[in-house]
Amino acid sequence: MKTRNFGNTGWKISEIGLGTWQLGADWGDISDATAEAILSQAIESGVNFFDTADVYGLGISESRIAQFLKHRSEKIIVATKLGRHPEPGLPGNLSLENFRTHTEASLRRLNVEALDLTQVHCLPTEVLKKRELFDWLRILKKEGKIKHFGLSVESMEEAKICLQEEGLTSLQIIFNIFRQKPAEEIFVEAKEKGIALIIRLPLASGLLAGKINQDTRFPENDHRNFNQNGEQFNVGETFAGLPLGKGLELLEDIKVLVPEGLTLGQLAMRWILDFDAVSAVIPGAKSPQQVQANCSASDLPKLSEDLHQRLEKFYQSRVKQHIRGKY
Repeated sequence: MKTRNFGNTGWKISEIGLGTWQLGADWGDISDATAEAILSQAIESGVNFFDTADVYGLGISESRIAQFLKHRSEKIIVATKLGRHPEPGLPGNLSLENFRTHTEASLRRLNVEALDLTQVHCLPTEVLKKRELFDWLRILKKEGKIKHFGLSVESMEEAKICLQEEGLTSLQIIFNIFRQKPAEEIFVEAKEKGIALIIRLPLASGLLAGKINQDTRFPENDHRNFNQNGEQFNVGETFAGLPLGKGLELLEDIKVLVPEGLTLGQLAMRWILDFDAVSAVIPGAKSPQQVQANCSASDLPKLSEDLHQRLEKFYQSRVKQHIRGKY
């Protein structure tokens, strides 16, 4: 597993981390034993960066990580998020007092004295424009409750707001073959300012892994079942904002571009890693085998410039007009 610098932290983190939304909620049921096996395989594959949130199962994901790490000696960087917890919910969450309350709750669940990285969790654009929350984060850092702060955002407008803020360490964004706008709009500025970019949904909710088809049926409590059209939260978080049928249609055009010896999932992951502005990619996984498959991309050579150009042309001509939601 190769490592990369992580913003202004001095950390060397694995270029492929582990997203742990699925260990808490919205991806069907995962047992404690499977969760432990997934976390264990990640470390064995060289991962030293986990991403979670207080709202993933209302603390279940954070607690599972803490329980697992209690028995491990490896140094793992754990990033969490705050801002979307239902108690008290929005707009009640938007105060220094409640940011502190939610931070302290994550500290207890993760069993640490200071959070490695806390990220504001996809709050509305108008909230970011007020900029108060950046002051709250700087105060929590001065208090020693967090070591670094970043934001998880849904649009490039939001990303650009954050990039102007002093003390920002990271931005978490959706970026994949189906969703290439960040490379056009923020990669250069983020790299120049030393802001770490964390890439979520690299496989577009599994679509770019190539294992989903028209006959696939998702569990009732899987967001790929209940949020296909943005019924519960931003549609961009499910299949990168594409209607599933359209995504499957477009996938056929990508499959013919996969180089010999690579899987579709490896192509999708390697494509992201070829951008040097990227600090870490955080695919989720519902099994140890998926962890291994995701991590294998780190050992692959870069894709050809010709293939990158063909995938960009494909996005511009065939994909971007179909993306829904904030972008």
